Order: sequence, then C-alpha cells, then structure tokens
Amino acid sequence: MSKPVIKCENVYKIFGANAQKMLRESNGNVDAKTFQENGCIVGVNNASFEVSKGEMLVVMGLSGSGKSTLLRCISRLTDATGGKIFIEGQDLLQLNNKELIDLRRNKMGMVFQSFALLPHKTVVENIAFPLQIKGNKTKESISKAMDMVKLVGLDGRENYFPRELSGGQQQRVGIARSLAVEPDIWFLDEPFSALDPLIRKEMQDEFLRLQDKLQKTIMFITHDFDEALKLADRIAIMKDGIIEQLDTPANIVLNPATEYVRKFTEEVPREKVLLIEDVMDKSKDNLGDLKVLKDEIIENVAEKILTQEKTVAVIDNNDKIVGSINPTKIINTVFGGRKNNN
Repeated sequence: MSKPVIKCENVYKIFGANAQKMLRESNGNVDAKTFQENGCIVGVNNASFEVSKGEMLVVMGLSGSGKSTLLRCISRLTDATGGKIFIEGQDLLQLNNKELIDLRRNKMGMVFQSFALLPHKTVVENIAFPLQIKGNKTKESISKAMDMVKLVGLDGRENYFPRELSGGQQQRVGIARSLAVEPDIWFLDEPFSALDPLIRKEMQDEFLRLQDKLQKTIMFITHDFDEALKLADRIAIMKDGIIEQLDTPANIVLNPATEYVRKFTEEVPREKVLLIEDVMDKSKDNLGDLKVLKDEIIENVAEKILTQEKTVAVIDNNDKIVGSINPTKIINTVFGGRKNNN
C-alpha cells in the first residue's frame, strides 16, 4: 500500500502562555474546560488520521470546532503544540524555514474564503504571479496562466481586473492561481462560503470536474454538511477540537458514531446521498427482471424499485450481479433516519 501523503499523529494545538507545560502535565488527556480555566484555549485535541494520494478529505464542523486551526497546523501556517505531522514522509515540524518555504512553494496550493486577488493586476497576471515568484520567465508564466484560465472556464476574461468580475469568477481566479504551481497537495478553507447558493453549487460542480481531471490530494474545510457530502471521499466531523468521526459520507449518514454526528445527519435526504451499493444486500436469490447499477444514487431509481414485487438485482458496470435490493429496504433507508420516526 502506498504511503499516505498527509499523516497526523496525536496533533494538538493549544493557545495560551502555559500551553506546552499544561499539555506535558496532562499526558495527552486534554480537557478543554480545565485548560480554559488555566488561560488556555484548545484548538485541536489529539487529531490522528491519514490522507491518501488523490483523496479528498473534507473537514467539517461549526464555527470554533477547530477545523481551520487543524488545516493551519498541517500547512504550518501555525505551529502545532504537540504531535507529529508528516507530508509525504517528511516530518513537517522538523523542517527549517527554507525547507518549509520550498515545500509550500512546490508541493502545496492554498485557497481561502477571501480571494486575496491583487486589484491592480488582470486575471492572467494574478494567476501568473506565484509562478513569477518561483522564478519562472514572464512569457512562460503567462502561457501557463492562460492554460489555467481555460481550465477554470474564464476564457475571454483573462484581461479583466478583479473589480470587473463576479464573486464566483473571482473565486475561480483564486483556484486557478493556486493550481498554477501544480501542487500535489491542495488546502481549501471554506472557499465557497462567501458565494450565493446558485454560484456556490456551480463552483462545487466545477471543483468536482477539476478534481476528476487532476486527482490532487485535498483537504477541504467547510461548515456545510451538504457540501461535505457532495464533495468528500471521506468526511472528518470536528467538535471542540476533537475529530468525532472520520468516515465515508455513506457511513456517517448510516452509522453516526456520536450523538453530535447524528444531529448533523438526521435532516439529510438520504436518497440524494446514498448509492444503491451502500444499502444493498449480498444475497442474489429470488431476483426479478429489473436490474439497477450499484453506483446509482437511490433517488434516481427508487420509483422503479418501489413498483417491483420481487427483489431487484444490483449489477456492476460489467453487468455482473453483485447483490440485491428490495422495496422495503428503500423505504426504510429513505424514511428510517428522519426526525420523529420510530
């Protein structure tokens, strides 16, 4: 199995003058309330996880849950108080300033909620800027930036200034600028939260298209559960600096690990999130004529399944039967997790 691109072992971030001392004395059992009484704020509490190559891990939680602090520790925009962080096997906390700058410049791309575009530079100049900082020739940088303009769908607007663009277009410039340096690892902190709902949905679709094409290793921060479900390979849900659950979207919806996670999931329209594969049975007996693909979203085929008297065959892309699903299972899945249901 390939090594993880990002690996965190027992990472803590505690703010306050006594942070190091208190962490040592606690032997890793950090109680946020006790620390607060002693003038310390716990930002990240004992986070351990890995992110594989090409995976998109979405970290979500409400404001103050520690998700952005965790991201800042992993990009070392802030130093962790304790624990270990490895980027492609390198111990991040042991790097000197020069090594850290090289790593950020050559391996990492970052996109934040604020677009931070340079107002006096055009779209193409904004995108080329990090390449020029790296020492690329102007002509080469502009050529690469034009490729990025096309990639994010801003053809024809390359000579506009930021003030002439909509919020969604400005965000595309921010994304293109961070992609121009061809990062292996991409950090995005609430990149779409300032956009109105329609543009936000467009940006999510665009982002999925880009990821399908580029296969970056991504940590994406959001407080929007629907956004997390739509984008993530896996989701980490944080509360008070602790990762409450880290799992696939389907497992988080079907098997919430804590009461806090269950509250997040109870309003989720399961039929829009879960695939047939997530709820099918392994048995292949007594099947009717209807077949459905295992990676169909339940909502798309529920009506067909509910009209069947027999169990429906579930097939893979090669038309091979891999399981079955019956109408009762669809009804239980769609209505079983909702509020006020017994």
